[in-house]
Amino acid sequence: MIRRIAKVFFLLGLFALSAGISAWQTLTFIIKSEDTVIIPDLVGKEMLYAAELLTDMGLNTEVEGYEYSPGIPKNHVISQEPEPGAEIKKGRDVRIIVSKGVSTVRMPNLKGISIRQTHIILEEKGLCIGTESVANSETVKKDDVISQSLRPGANAEQGECVNLVVSAGARPKSYIMPDLKGMLLDEALTMIEEMNLEPGEIKSVFHIGAPRNIIAGQEPRAGYPVAERRSVTLVVNRMPGSRRNLHGNKGDRLFRHRVENGFSERHVRVQIKTTGFSQDIFDDFADPGEEIWLLVPKNDQVEILVYEDDKLVSIE
Repeated sequence: MIRRIAKVFFLLGLFALSAGISAWQTLTFIIKSEDTVIIPDLVGKEMLYAAELLTDMGLNTEVEGYEYSPGIPKNHVISQEPEPGAEIKKGRDVRIIVSKGVSTVRMPNLKGISIRQTHIILEEKGLCIGTESVANSETVKKDDVISQSLRPGANAEQGECVNLVVSAGARPKSYIMPDLKGMLLDEALTMIEEMNLEPGEIKSVFHIGAPRNIIAGQEPRAGYPVAERRSVTLVVNRMPGSRRNLHGNKGDRLFRHRVENGFSERHVRVQIKTTGFSQDIFDDFADPGEEIWLLVPKNDQVEILVYEDDKLVSIE
């Protein structure tokens, strides 16, 4: 009987102890929950709204600074400390960085500036180069900027792209292609140069009975419109064995060399030489009696040296 009474009192005491511990833990949790809060995510929120939200939670707002931000609007929160989700006691500070908006620069006047220098200027200002269109201009020289998509003096956001129109120079003049057939090659080259055209490939053909060393064909054909600096291909009637095609440049003249007669081909080398510079413009084997035609610079300071089998045979 006594043992049973003792057991009952023991169980009642154990129950009272458990209830006391549980009540203490519950009270502690309630008191602790009243002293701490969970930090909300403030990034992207308007600064005044974020401050009001923190005040309602019993926290203080501390603005640590202002920074430019391309992705966060002006007067909105860029970052915060502590981070969202952290547990903090009431009365503590939450530090935030506020956006000053997008950084802007004053757009420079690029008209008349070379495209190379323009790239440097835009890069230094943190601006992007957009599309580059090309157009002829009578007033803006080639490779200089004609116009820009953002007007000079305007505020441009850093990273913003600027479209440019670049000059291709003055529009080429147009001519009616003259008939060069029947002319000597020297005469045809002179006319091409006077019309501000470019000598292109010079081909050789041979027609028996037709006058030799004259123009037998041309492209573009006579009577067709041609633009300034257009390349003109010429076909010259020459003897067999002289069918070496040429490629000319503006300001070239015709140079001729006839290989001496004999019984075997010869190694011919033609060299042009000027002050501090020399270059072989022909280095090949030629048949006896073959005539070699070359286009050389029309310059009094240029010497032309001809070697046959490594022996100097001509200087002009």
